[in-house]
Amino acid sequence: MPSFDVVSEIDMHEAANAVDQASREVGNRFDFKGVTAEFELSDSTVKLTSESEFQLQQMRDILYGKLSKRGVDIGCVEEGKVEQAGKLAHQALTLRQGIDSDLARKIVKRIKDAKLKVQAAIQGDKVRVTGKKRDDLQSVIALLRDADFGLPLQYNNFRD
Repeated sequence: MPSFDVVSEIDMHEAANAVDQASREVGNRFDFKGVTAEFELSDSTVKLTSESEFQLQQMRDILYGKLSKRGVDIGCVEEGKVEQAGKLAHQALTLRQGIDSDLARKIVKRIKDAKLKVQAAIQGDKVRVTGKKRDDLQSVIALLRDADFGLPLQYNNFRD
C-alpha cells in the first residue's frame, strides 16, 4: 500500500555552515569593524549579540540570506525578543523542527476534510499518509502545499 511521511526538518549541518558564513561576513564588513557582533549556534538556537538593535537587524538579514542560499527554509526560524543588557543587545533565533501535536492534528483534519480515500496517522513528530492509489497521495501533497500551516513541510519516505 503506497504511503509517505509529512515532516518538517532542517539540515542542521547546512544551518551551521550558514551561521559560520554569516559570522565571517560580519567580521569582514566595514560597518562592523571594532564592534562586538557575534553569532553563537547551540543545538537549534542561534544567539545574536551586538551593541545595538539596528546591528542585530543587519545581522539577522545577513543570516537569513546565508540560510536561504544553503537551502534552509526561513519559515522555520522563530525570532525571540530583543533583550538589552547593559551595552549589548541579544536575540535568540530558534530553528524549529518536527511537527508538534496541534499542527499534526490540523494536518490530519485538513486531509480528512478533503474526503480523499487516504488515511492519515500521527506518528511522533511526523504524519504518515497511506492510500490505495498513488494519485490520491499526490493529491494530498498538492492539498498540503496549498495550505499554510506556518511551518515548512517536506514529504519524504514515499513508498509504492
